[in-house]
Amino acid sequence: MKHMKVGGLMTDDVVSAVPAASFREVAKTLAEHGISGIPVLDEDDHVVGVVSESDLLARRELTARELMTTPAVTVHAEETVADAARLMVRRGVERLPVVDEEERLVGIVTRRDLLCVYLRPDAEIRRRIREDVLTDAMELPGDAVDVHVLDGVVTLGGGVRRRSQALTLVELAERVDGVVAVVDRLSFHEDDAGLASAPRTPHDVSW
Repeated sequence: MKHMKVGGLMTDDVVSAVPAASFREVAKTLAEHGISGIPVLDEDDHVVGVVSESDLLARRELTARELMTTPAVTVHAEETVADAARLMVRRGVERLPVVDEEERLVGIVTRRDLLCVYLRPDAEIRRRIREDVLTDAMELPGDAVDVHVLDGVVTLGGGVRRRSQALTLVELAERVDGVVAVVDRLSFHEDDAGLASAPRTPHDVSW
């Protein structure tokens, strides 16, 4: 199933600093560009740390080398947006320098950038579920079940043959970029999971 990659959302015109940059130089750069953090690069464009507004406020050391948080938390351009979002939450950061295969800086992605995924049009989400989930992943007709999408919330209705198919369909729909939640209203003819029927509840996407 296709997922949006970090490289498609990142900003590739990145403002950076060198380790020898002074406190004043870093503070001026953040203010001039209206940003809250800046990656620190060595002479080979490798990310050696990140300086944020919090770092500046916490202490008044002389250079970016003393100010920066290290090691830097980075992400590769080919990683999915969902993986980048989980990394941000896990590490408690608001931005991720994006690096290439040689760990050189190629861009930067912020939480705001990642949230843009959830502005995906409902019609596009519905199409992706029909094509990527039903047809490609599950080898079912695109109209095998009813798919309704409103403000990113997907409602799946209708019937499938086996309960395992219903469970898989819900799980895969949750992973589609832009989906906020999935409401499961599917029915099934055969309980091949060996489980008793349970009330259906919305499945929220978890970062």
